Amino acid sequence: MSVSSRDRSALPDPAAGLVLISDLRVTSIGVEECGEKLSDVRGRLRVDERLADPAGAYAHLREGLLARLEEAQDRLPAGCNLVVVEGYRPPALQRRYFEEYKAELSAAFPDMPADDLHVAASRYVSPIEVAPHTAGAAVDLTLCDDDGVELDMGTAVNATPEQSRGACYTAAEVGAGARRNRDVLSAALEACGLVNYPTEWWHWSYGDRYWAMTRRAPAALYGPVEL
Repeated sequence: MSVSSRDRSALPDPAAGLVLISDLRVTSIGVEECGEKLSDVRGRLRVDERLADPAGAYAHLREGLLARLEEAQDRLPAGCNLVVVEGYRPPALQRRYFEEYKAELSAAFPDMPADDLHVAASRYVSPIEVAPHTAGAAVDLTLCDDDGVELDMGTAVNATPEQSRGACYTAAEVGAGARRNRDVLSAALEACGLVNYPTEWWHWSYGDRYWAMTRRAPAALYGPVEL
């Protein structure tokens, strides 16, 4: 990814009303770990290998989340399929992603205070202390047709706010076809209890702190776990 000074307009607007994952309303929520296992997505849903790792960590999710994704798949219209891009993420990789993106923002905006950099980075990568991917509680996904061709969602999966000029935000103005596809995806996943991180149309979770904040649950169900 590349961040340039001309993209400053893509940085978060405090008045936008979005609750970022670095917000105290999220980080203050506790975890009551339920002990549910990580399950392999492969053979149960379509999986894209663009972020595959040798251990296959990317293709694992907590069983409760995976079961809900299977239910969501059944809710999709004919010819429309979920495609899992990344699920579980080892803590070391999560930390690296966050620090690299924060460093890019710092290089582009050298006058930005450290606290603001932390918040800005959390639009796109979760800080390690609350990261739902390290709990197997979050999934990055998209939609494809029956031939495996990905549908138009307005941006690529994992497009940064700078690269997409904010079009990666779930509610952003995108073309009519992309908006329709985002709405189809959202309707199916929300009906199965998942919540979206509003700066990333592809990021959905269940049982993590952000889910708990959104659903007003007393605690998260899933904390960091090892594969």
